[in-house]
Amino acid sequence: MPIYGQLQSFDVTNTLVVVVRYFGGTKLGVGGLIQAYKTGAQMALENSNIVKRTIDETFLLKFEYPEMNTVMRIIKDEDLNIVNQKMELACEIEISVRQKEAARIFELFENTYKVTIKKLED
Repeated sequence: MPIYGQLQSFDVTNTLVVVVRYFGGTKLGVGGLIQAYKTGAQMALENSNIVKRTIDETFLLKFEYPEMNTVMRIIKDEDLNIVNQKMELACEIEISVRQKEAARIFELFENTYKVTIKKLED
């Protein structure tokens, strides 16, 4: 539990922390062991390079050039990541969306006049 508590306080997921304590001849007792495990986990997490990653879905937007303003406004308002784009008379933009927002963004573009959206498989 002390190691798990440190994982929660650092707000990390998909992480493994292992604390190994060698017996040095001094009995720490329950409280001392808890403190040793907590401190070991805390030191490991403080000295780690924590990388933030999200699970994303990729969509392809297809539309004619006159709809560019509408599409770009939605992309800007929703702070979406453009992965790839082809701007011609028939435009294509590939966007990356966090998985938890994917259904809402898909519906938003699906309901936009003259814009088609398709989910790309990874």
